[in-house]
Parts: sequence; C-alpha cells; structure tokens
Amino acid sequence: MSVILAIESSCDETSVAICTNGKITANVIANQTIHQNYGGVIPELASRVHQQNIVPVIQQALIDAKVSKKEINAIAFTRGPGLLGSLLVGVSFAKSFALALDLPLIAVNHMHAHILAHFIDDPKPLFPFLCLTVSGGHTQIVLVKDYFDMEIVGQSLDDAAGEAFDKTAKILNLPYPGGPLIDLHAKQGNPLAYTFPKPQIKDLNYSFSGLKTAILYFIRAHEKENPNFIQEHLDDICASVQHSIVHILLNKLQKAAAQYNISEIAIAGGVSANTGLRKALAERAEQLNWNVYIPAFEYCTDNAAMIAIAGHYKYINKEFVGQDTAPASRMDF
Repeated sequence: MSVILAIESSCDETSVAICTNGKITANVIANQTIHQNYGGVIPELASRVHQQNIVPVIQQALIDAKVSKKEINAIAFTRGPGLLGSLLVGVSFAKSFALALDLPLIAVNHMHAHILAHFIDDPKPLFPFLCLTVSGGHTQIVLVKDYFDMEIVGQSLDDAAGEAFDKTAKILNLPYPGGPLIDLHAKQGNPLAYTFPKPQIKDLNYSFSGLKTAILYFIRAHEKENPNFIQEHLDDICASVQHSIVHILLNKLQKAAAQYNISEIAIAGGVSANTGLRKALAERAEQLNWNVYIPAFEYCTDNAAMIAIAGHYKYINKEFVGQDTAPASRMDF
C-alpha cells in the first residue's frame, strides 16, 4: 500500500492531494482572489497567500482522504517550473514535513504532471500518444513514450495560448482571469464574425504574440469609429478570437499526428478546460479517427492531484530526492 501526499504551489493555487494506491482520494484547492484587483498574478502576494493557505489545505486533504499523517509513505511536491516565491513555500513545507515524519521526498515537474493527469481516471491513453499541453505559461506538443519519457516536438516561440486569451481579455476590459470569460461570451457569439491573421510559423511550433497585437489594432481601429464597439459586439469578438486560437492549436496538432502517425491524442493544462477547444477537438477526432483524452475539469487547471499521480509512478520507481533539493522557476523538460 502506498499513500502519497502531494503539494502544488507553482502559481496562485495552493493545492494538496492524497493518492492511495494510484487512486486520488482527496484533492483540495485554495484559489487566490486577491489578484483580481490587479489584472494578473502578483508574485509576492501569491507567495504570502500560499503561506496562509498551506496548513489548512493539508489538514482538509487528510480529512477528506480519511488518512492520518502516520499513514503517509512519501511527500511529492512541485519543484518547478513556476513562480519562485510560490514554489519556495510548497518545497519548503514538503521538505519540513518529510523531515519531521522521516519520509522520502518526490520532486515533480509541473508540466509532466499536467500530462500524467490523464492517468488519474479511465479511459487512459495508450503509449505512445501526443499531448497538447496548453496553459497560461506554456503551449507544447509533447510526444509521450512512457510515464517519464517525453519529448517536446513543438512549442510556442513567444506568448502561450493561455497568455493570448488573458491579454485579449484585458484589451476587452474583462476582469482577471479573462480566459474563462472569453469562453463564456464565445458561446453566444459568431466565431466567423471577424477574421484574424494566422501566424506563419514553420514546423510544429507556435506563435501568439502577433495575434495578440493584431487583436489590439483591430479593437483600436473599430473604437475610433464606434466608442461602444466592444460592448455592442463582445460576444462575436470573443467567439472569433477563440475560434482563431483554437484552430491555430489544432492545425499544428493535426500536423504532428500525421508526422508521427499517432491517433492517440490528449490535451492538458488550464486551457484544456476551454469548451471551444474541447468541441473543436471532438469534431476533428471524428473526422480523423483519433482517440481523444481530456482530463476532468478539476484536473485541467493547476491542482495537486496531477502531482500526486506523478508522485505515485515515481514512488514505484523509487525516484526520490534529498533535502538539498531547491525550487526551480525553469526546468528542463
């Protein structure tokens, strides 16, 4: 029997999960609403709130899983990538907890964990598979050969897709976090109302900075003629922006699937919760005979369950780290 307690604190969610014999028995997430006042995550504030949240979140996870501290076999934690101050809270607590209970430590790469979230519930993808990992900070197409044998075959050269959503939301005067609000308004709009340029990037890489700039100039031009343009056409703007981003993402994914002759396709990361992306992926899967895998909504955004399942597989392989392990804002994949 193995009981893994996992801690995730890479950005602005304090999360703790328990994995018992490969099954998630608790997944507690404390969100930080303070950043809504500033239109984005303030790193110093994030680390302070993590310090306030981490003890009660751990206590609640133990209660939900109905386990005691004495039953824990290992402590898993997000080592990186992420905000250094936020990571430091989770890493320091994990090391202290493990030292006090004489338990082994398991360091987890946050991006690996997003992909391994597919192994929390059934159905699970078969190796090898392609995973489109899309979040506020990363956009990657990953060839997954085994649980920890992964290769990035395409990625954003500048802004991530999630960043493009959030920056567009700011242009549209939508509150932070803006990505889910664009998704909400897009449901009521016409995705073909407006056309935005598609970045001409070779190979399997992405670029979203040009799209963001094009949207900014588009809004400025229309507001000169009609100061109320955003308010009057918000649903259509959001639907058109989302349509553009989704199709840029899926066109490269389709190219990767053909290049590697793979029909097992997964998506992960916060943007994988986007309903437009999920719908478009399902349509393309039907056309191309793909087997598609998408984690449950609660495992798409940053959460400790994905850290716990990654910790479970590392525990099986006895991949432990020492007390000298430090957080890393950037990590090699």
